[in-house]
Amino acid sequence: MQRQPVVIANWKMNGNRQLAKQMAEALREEAGLLSQVQVAVCPPAVLLPAWQQHVFYDAVHLGAQDVNEFEHGAHTGEHSLALLGEAGAEYILVGHSERRQHYGDTDARISAKVNAVLDYQAQQLKVVLCVGETAAQREAQQTTTVVQAQLSAALEQVTAAQMTHVIIAYEPVWAIGTGKTASPAQAQEVHRFIRSWLQQKYAAAADTVPLLYGGSVKADNAETLFAEQDIDGGLIGGASLEPDAFVAICRAAVARS
Repeated sequence: MQRQPVVIANWKMNGNRQLAKQMAEALREEAGLLSQVQVAVCPPAVLLPAWQQHVFYDAVHLGAQDVNEFEHGAHTGEHSLALLGEAGAEYILVGHSERRQHYGDTDARISAKVNAVLDYQAQQLKVVLCVGETAAQREAQQTTTVVQAQLSAALEQVTAAQMTHVIIAYEPVWAIGTGKTASPAQAQEVHRFIRSWLQQKYAAAADTVPLLYGGSVKADNAETLFAEQDIDGGLIGGASLEPDAFVAICRAAVARS
C-alpha cells in the first residue's frame, strides 16, 4: 500500500521566533512539496503561537513535543491537550527516549498519554509514538524484544479504528544526537518487524500506519533511508534546526513516493 510520506521536525529545547520565521519561509518557497508529503514542526511549546502565526495559510502542521495525560489540575509546568490544541498543535510526540530516560515516562504513563490523545474529542489529533533500543540492548541482540515491549505497552488499549491517528517513529537511542545512523538495512529490519507486529494485532489497518525513522537523519543520508520499503519518512532532530537541510529531507521523502 502506498502511504504518503511524513517528515516531522523535533526542535527539542532549541529554536526561537526567528527560526520559526525562517523555516516557514523556506517551506513556503517549496509549496509544491506540501501536497506530496505531510510536514509537521514540533517547536518548544512556547513557540507554538509564533509557528502558527507564520504558517497559518500553509499546509504545514503544528506539533507538540509532549503532553500531560491529565485534562487539567495541579501539574506545574505541564501542558494539557486542550492547551496544546488552543496553541494549534495537531501532532503530539509521545514516548521519546529522552522523556523515557530523563523525565519519568514509564510504559504505563506513555500508554496513558497515547490513550488521552486518541480519546480527545475536541479535535482529531495524531499521536507520534516513539520506540527504540539503547546501544547495550542492541549489542545484546534485544532490539526486537525491546521494541515489541514498548509497542505492546503503549498500544494495549488502542483499537484498529484509532490506528488511523497513530504514527510510529523508530529511533534507536544510540543514534539520537550522536552522529551515528542505523544503516538503511538495519533501520528497515526494525521497521519490517514493527509492520509485521502491527499486522498481527490490527490486520489490514496496520498498512495505513506511517513508520518513521529518527536518529541523525541528515540531507545526505535521508534518500537512502527513505528508499526502504517500510520507512515512510523521518522524525528529524538536529537537521530540523537548519531550514535548507530540513527542506532537502522533505524532498528526499517525496522522492521515495
